[in-house]
Amino acid sequence: MITSASPGKQMKTQGYVMPRTILLGRREIEELLGMDEVVKAVERAFILKAKGEAVMPPKIYLDLPKYHGDFRAMPAYVDGGAGMKWVGVYPENTTKYNLPTVIGLIVLSDPANSYPLAIMDGTLITGMRTGAAGGIAVKYLARKNSRVIGFVGAGRQARTQMMAIREVMPEIERVKVYDVRSDASRKYAEEMSTRLELDVSPVATVAEAADADVVVTVTLGTGPVVLKKHVKPGTHINAIGADAPGKQELEGALVASAEVIVDDIEQASHSGEINVPISKGEFKIRNISATLGEVAAGMKVGRKNDEEITIFDSTGLAIQDIVCAKLAYEKAKDREVTTFDFLS
Repeated sequence: MITSASPGKQMKTQGYVMPRTILLGRREIEELLGMDEVVKAVERAFILKAKGEAVMPPKIYLDLPKYHGDFRAMPAYVDGGAGMKWVGVYPENTTKYNLPTVIGLIVLSDPANSYPLAIMDGTLITGMRTGAAGGIAVKYLARKNSRVIGFVGAGRQARTQMMAIREVMPEIERVKVYDVRSDASRKYAEEMSTRLELDVSPVATVAEAADADVVVTVTLGTGPVVLKKHVKPGTHINAIGADAPGKQELEGALVASAEVIVDDIEQASHSGEINVPISKGEFKIRNISATLGEVAAGMKVGRKNDEEITIFDSTGLAIQDIVCAKLAYEKAKDREVTTFDFLS
């Protein structure tokens, strides 16, 4: 039976005290998680992975071209939490169904015995943890005197990227945003100007948006959008949109000329920003400078000087989802939330 109550009520079976499984929707996740604590949790997850203290099999894709989308199964164990995110990426959702492009579900289990502790919305967590990864990349890879941020793409992820960057770089002076839909750029500028009390303005071209200290690409990744000629020395780029084989946002020549830091080498090489340049022979896996976790843990150097271009290739890792899910679960245990007895 599903009830709205504290999960404190438990059942005992052969010596094991079974907690009631918690159900958390988007509204509950919004109440439980703040971007500041998500940034800290995701940074810790990256560091633990770099130190070999996490287990994360490769992401599995279920492609459904008939429906113009795909599903991804993402299991992981990190920091005492075990679980899996089941997430769909359907680019036509917004226009056809008025639904988010990305819809996810996370199951968090007890690593000692596999009992399901919580089932929760993974859509908001996906957005927040991806934004957090971008913020962490800016923290370690952008020049310390960076003040201007340029966005290419003005969708949902552009919002969480901006929120996370603001957490690590409060000295931002200006934000520029370009989107192929000019109305989306204007809406983003109005919303984020008010929410973060920043100077956010729409621009007419990719080149204008890319003329910044930090550039964030959050497009559908169907081909090179930001070219080498658009980017000045010393720029840091968060390449977020390419998250599946064949997707690409940055020109191969730009990638080849930069210091490339990835979230995961295997995943990035087959589905991140570098996957197309690798397939064309424009970039080699050996040219990857480090993982973000290695940089955050102090195991490798990220930015070496103020003239080089740095790129963070973000593909999205299951460890990010699980640390956020565990954080939400721990906070939810002391609240009135929807629960049920899974095995009764």
